[in-house]
Amino acid sequence: MLKRERQKKLLNLIRAKRIGTQEALRAHLERAGVTATQSSVSRDLEELGVVKHHGAYAMPHVNGDSARGLLSLDVAGDVLVIAKCVAGRASAVAVEIDDAAIPEIVGTLAGEDTIFIAVRNQKTQRTVMRRIWELVS
Repeated sequence: MLKRERQKKLLNLIRAKRIGTQEALRAHLERAGVTATQSSVSRDLEELGVVKHHGAYAMPHVNGDSARGLLSLDVAGDVLVIAKCVAGRASAVAVEIDDAAIPEIVGTLAGEDTIFIAVRNQKTQRTVMRRIWELVS
């Protein structure tokens, strides 16, 4: 299974259940048909910006931010949209964008706080930006 698919399942589990240990997360993933080691779960949690809150894993809230860590979107050239995120949140935001399957998006590449979003052409850049804001709001 691809890392992105595993991370998607991990995020879905964290949103759906109160889970307090990495071993419990790994076991839930296994029951969902996703084999993962504790170390890969640990790396995924770090990369996705997951935190422990009151004894359970959760997505962090950024000053009550409903945009899930997305700070800004801007165009770069004719076929790129650049998303700036809160440090550590770019991978989680990219997973959400990918899950939305926006047809104008060719692909995403996430770093620590930046996502490069490749779009089909210049005409679709603004449409993609609007759709992403709708997605995370």
